[in-house]
Amino acid sequence: MELIYVIIGIVALVIGVVAGKFIFAKNTQKQVEEAEAQAQSMIKEAGIRAETIRKEKELEAKEKFVQLKADHDRDVMERNRKISESENRARQKEQSINQKESNLDKQIKENEAIKENLNRQIEVVNLKRTELEKHQEEHIRRLEKIAGLSAEEAKNQLVESLKQEAQTRALVLQQEIIEDAKQKAGKEARKIVIQTIQRTAAEQTIENTVTVFNLESDEIKGQIIGREGRNIRAIEAATGVDLIVDDTPEAILLSSFDPLRREVARLSLQRLVADGRIHPARIEEVVEKTRKQLEEQVMEIGERTVIELGIHGMHKELIRMVGRMRFRSSYGQNLLMHSRETANLCAIMASELGLNPKLAKRAGLLHDIGKVPDEETELSHALLGAKLAEKYGENPAVVNAIGAHHDEMEMQYVISPIVQACDAISGARPGARREIMQQYLQRIKDLESLAMGYPGVEKAYAIQAGRELRVIVEAEKVTDAESDKLSFEMAQKIQTEMVYPGQIKVTVIREKRAVNVAR
Repeated sequence: MELIYVIIGIVALVIGVVAGKFIFAKNTQKQVEEAEAQAQSMIKEAGIRAETIRKEKELEAKEKFVQLKADHDRDVMERNRKISESENRARQKEQSINQKESNLDKQIKENEAIKENLNRQIEVVNLKRTELEKHQEEHIRRLEKIAGLSAEEAKNQLVESLKQEAQTRALVLQQEIIEDAKQKAGKEARKIVIQTIQRTAAEQTIENTVTVFNLESDEIKGQIIGREGRNIRAIEAATGVDLIVDDTPEAILLSSFDPLRREVARLSLQRLVADGRIHPARIEEVVEKTRKQLEEQVMEIGERTVIELGIHGMHKELIRMVGRMRFRSSYGQNLLMHSRETANLCAIMASELGLNPKLAKRAGLLHDIGKVPDEETELSHALLGAKLAEKYGENPAVVNAIGAHHDEMEMQYVISPIVQACDAISGARPGARREIMQQYLQRIKDLESLAMGYPGVEKAYAIQAGRELRVIVEAEKVTDAESDKLSFEMAQKIQTEMVYPGQIKVTVIREKRAVNVAR
């Protein structure tokens, strides 16, 4: 540092000398002296300033050294503190491990003591078990000697008696549960069915297979018959309907099992009689024209029906089939009236049960469309109807309800039993359908024969038009408990094997009479 100051002084001196010489060359001696004095002054100032700078730098160096030393001391203290903490933690872990080892050794010793104690107890238990088995064998031998039966025979007798008692109790309990469930379910079901029927007003729906065509006079009969009967033969060939012309005044009977054909024949005769021109060519023309108009009328009837019922989005072919139901009958009941009535019943019943009434109404209307196919098939009307509904894009629930309403398909949706029940309600009400007497008598006979097939049955009577079966059993062969079982089995067999409207009540009567005469 001092060398720097000396160098600065020498430089200043050289500058002063050069300046002096220069001034001397230019000016007088006085100016040279002034220059030298000025140079000396500058040299002193430079020395003072160099000393000041040196002292400042020394002071800064001392402060920096003090600060660095303080930082180093702090780092050393922090490291020592962390080392001390690590040593303390290691010391605590070592103490904890030693404590655990001590506890584990103590626990091992205790477990060994417990094990020894358990072994002694097991030996005692084994000895007692052996003694007990000996006593039990001795007791069994004594019992066998007293009872005269072996242990296996006694066990079999006990099991058999318990089995019979359990069967009897189970049957009684099952009967009680079924009766209780029937009472509760029957009460709710009757409530819903009665409300449904009360809210539906249906007309008398029986139709005949004969249509009467009224005439203004008997003279028109001759024109209808024609020369050598050619006109009547042409009408029958074109319409497929039998015309019965007898002594009935001013009337002709149109006979056919197909109401659609009868309607075509009736309208054709009406036009022919009004026109007056009755001959084979004209008959064929009028019948064809009437058939086309009737097809349009069928479509109109179907559209009006679905509109009145509030059903939307149905395929045109299904609407046409609905219209054709107007000219079909089932057991004397008009098919369209029956389907409309079933649809209304389904909607009401679904509403009472909190289900979708529109879907139920749709299924109720379409449940018998298999009875009006365009082509004859070997399928039943329920399966054919389900196939047609699926073909024309109906809801799977509707398809299943149509196919299952006669139990020919498995019911997969809730509305399926509703459609089945409402179909039965519509067809079973008084006056809705005609039942052939022979079928009715055969059903009564089958019901009584089914009851007589059980052992111990003395007599069986089907009463109340087949709605109740009363069975009289022999008191010597059938007990009271067996009577309950017999009634239950008969009801189950009737339910699975017979087809019947409504429900059948099975009553088994067992009576023991002791009669003596005092003379």
